[in-house]
Amino acid sequence: MKLQLISADWNAPSNVRALSTTRAGGVSTGAWTDFNLGLRCGDDESSVEKNRAILGKLLPDHPQWLHQVHGTQVVQHGGGHRPEIEGDALISFLPGQVCAVLTADCLPVIFCNRAGDRVGIAHAGWRGLANGILSKTIDALDEDPDQLMVWLGPAIGPEVYEVGMDVTEAFPREFPSGFSARGDRWLMDLYALARLKLESSGVYNVSGGGFCTFSDPQRFFSFRRDGVSGRMASLVWLDPV
Repeated sequence: MKLQLISADWNAPSNVRALSTTRAGGVSTGAWTDFNLGLRCGDDESSVEKNRAILGKLLPDHPQWLHQVHGTQVVQHGGGHRPEIEGDALISFLPGQVCAVLTADCLPVIFCNRAGDRVGIAHAGWRGLANGILSKTIDALDEDPDQLMVWLGPAIGPEVYEVGMDVTEAFPREFPSGFSARGDRWLMDLYALARLKLESSGVYNVSGGGFCTFSDPQRFFSFRRDGVSGRMASLVWLDPV
């Protein structure tokens, strides 16, 4: 199957490059068909490395991969080809440094500034959102919030993401705006919650959203839908001006 990518649809400077992969275009089989980029989800390691090599042909350098733990650690890209670093967000201020996160329902949040000299990306599941991963990424970018813009990549949609009251209680400032009732459960809107968190930090230039990884099995992996699942990558970097 031909490689299919989603380019960020936002008003970023022309030297800012941002995209998300889909599940199409790779060599993985079974539950990981086709373009799985995650090494920690049960797929054959050689298949993942082949998929990463396919992706690498489109990039200025190897992506910096993270060992994501649903935390709030923000890492600055250090250059070179470093192994995985533990963290859930990555920033860069230099051209050619590719920042990446892996998702399969969680929300990838891509940042840049209007000057086109700072980029960042965050892995935002509900725990990360609740605990401040977006505000910590904003702080690490060291830029006036009104100079930042954001693109929200593919995540599980609000029509299907059912959670319990324990999750709603992690969002006292955003409840009930980011939720809708379904019997004794709640439907959670990751996109709305991310926008509320960003607005509370002074970031209003937000694009993207509207995807649903769960409801689109032809394009997206979904851990909640399938249990065993591959991972998509979202990536951002600066081209030389």
